[in-house]
Amino acid sequence: QVQLVESGGGLVQAGGSLRLSCAASGSISRINGMAWYRQAPGKQRELVAYIATVGTTKYADSVKGRFTISRGNAENTMYLQMDSLKPEDTAVYYCKIIRQGLDYWGQGTQVTVSS
Repeated sequence: QVQLVESGGGLVQAGGSLRLSCAASGSISRINGMAWYRQAPGKQRELVAYIATVGTTKYADSVKGRFTISRGNAENTMYLQMDSLKPEDTAVYYCKIIRQGLDYWGQGTQVTVSS
């Protein structure tokens, strides 16, 4: 089993920055990839950014150039640096680990961007 805990969410003004963290525990070997998703009220959950174990990254068009996904020195950590935040970035942000074909999700952290 894998347990994920997100942190770093909060309230920020438009144009500001936040850094989200995701810490994994449990069976964290043989991870295939890690990702950040978000879900705004009334909308479907969407992929924000993905990072493979080899370091390849992928971003949603809406966040390209503003968000940066990275992994920590420890294999069990992942970050999302969010700059130039916009009100439309307001959502609950979730981290996900793909391990041996299965998805593991965190509980989410709220990010609210005021105009």
